Amino acid sequence: MGPLLRTVELFYDVLSPYSWLGFEVLCRYQNIWNINLQLRPSLIGGIMKDSGNKPPGLLPRKGQYMANDIKLLRHHFQIPIQFPKDFFSVIIEKGSLSAMRFLTAVSLEHPEMLEKVSRELWMRVWSRDEDITQPQSILAAAEKAGMSAEQAQGLLEKISTPKVKNQLKETTEAACRYGAFGLPITVAHVDGQTHMIFGSDRMELLAFLLGEKWMGPVPPAVNARL
Repeated sequence: MGPLLRTVELFYDVLSPYSWLGFEVLCRYQNIWNINLQLRPSLIGGIMKDSGNKPPGLLPRKGQYMANDIKLLRHHFQIPIQFPKDFFSVIIEKGSLSAMRFLTAVSLEHPEMLEKVSRELWMRVWSRDEDITQPQSILAAAEKAGMSAEQAQGLLEKISTPKVKNQLKETTEAACRYGAFGLPITVAHVDGQTHMIFGSDRMELLAFLLGEKWMGPVPPAVNARL
């Protein structure tokens, strides 16, 4: 009998660049560590409001640090991440509500596509500086991820339904109950205990909790493919 499959939940919003980093690391390690990775689309704005936190970009020194940090992390994580030219408009004013509702609909109806569609939305906003708020932008991301135009349109038509709205609300509230004050948070269920880890720079601690080996953000098996 092989080792038990441990459940690890990732609560994320595509508006959060650090969520993208944590997402890619967990996707890279899910088979290496034998974890049941569950992706949980959430709304960072709701978590910020509930916790009383504010986006780092609103404080000039934090914003400058973040911009420099992202430049370094792009190379360290080998992810094509870069700041949008108009950070305030893209991140603070436009937000990600429609995108996260769409991902919620994907998680409900086509969970096998959730990883790819999430990645394409991050690629749009945090790599190519493209829109993620308009219907055509969301459809373009879904189709680039491998969805048919019919599938994508069908999901887009459901983002205003009570089922999708309530699911996103419930997932966001679940993150808050775990103690989230921002995103990403990783929740590991190990030996009957639940551990919440904030950010994308605590994966070594996650490895420790799982009793696994940390080999950096790009483990050798993945590095060989990049």
